[in-house]
Amino acid sequence: MTRAAVGASNFVDDPARCNCNQVRRAARRLSRYYDLALAPSGLKATQYSLLSYLVTSGPMTMARLAKLMSMDRATTGHNLRPLVRDGFVEISVGETDRRERIVTVTKLGHRTHTRALAAWRRAQTAFEKAVGEREASDLRDLMNRIVDLPLPDPE
Repeated sequence: MTRAAVGASNFVDDPARCNCNQVRRAARRLSRYYDLALAPSGLKATQYSLLSYLVTSGPMTMARLAKLMSMDRATTGHNLRPLVRDGFVEISVGETDRRERIVTVTKLGHRTHTRALAAWRRAQTAFEKAVGEREASDLRDLMNRIVDLPLPDPE
């Protein structure tokens, strides 16, 4: 067997070398960690992120929020449902384009975000202490690069 064939088989047969698998494993572990930290606030990590974008940037279209979260609109809508149900956000029809949906944080949503922020800061600080501040910063930079990267067609 040629050296090239051996190298190629390593990619096919070894899930530990799969970039997607490893990123998803890490994301699941980190999501569970932040979910546990945020549990007293009643928010999951994804819900906290949605609220944070809205609190820091103000009302925005669901399409823009989906883009910030690197989600499709349907998934964003699915993740917003509990926030709407619990009165943390409101979704209204766009004034100039009735097809748009504008997402706005309510007063209750602001209060909930403020309470959750303390838990998020504790989790963030503990994670950065465990992995190293520089490594955590480098990790965020790499993940942002991946989000913005024009990936080639897999075919």
